[in-house]
Amino acid sequence: MEKKEYVRPRNINLCFRVSEEERQMIDRRMEQTGIKSFQAYMIKMAIDGRVIHVEFDSIREMIRLLSNATNNINQIARRANQTGNIFSSDVNELRDWYEEIWRQAKEILNKLTTL
Repeated sequence: MEKKEYVRPRNINLCFRVSEEERQMIDRRMEQTGIKSFQAYMIKMAIDGRVIHVEFDSIREMIRLLSNATNNINQIARRANQTGNIFSSDVNELRDWYEEIWRQAKEILNKLTTL
């Protein structure tokens, strides 16, 4: 009987040396990306040049601000419909929320442009 030879889909071995400091840098970057497999990380980096890991904290904060602003607008609209009046303090509060939302949006866009 003939023994069948296993053919690996990835049959080319690449090997290179790094210093201890470079290895630690690679490990830190790999940890930041969330990729657990060293081989997968190295292949991804070799093919794509970089791995982008997006933090969504700023986006979550902006969504929270939008939700708060929407609730405030609804309350002001309800009060205006009931009383026929809009208070300047309500308008100022909305303006503050609006400015904070735009500040968050600009911060997110600035971060995205650096990727």
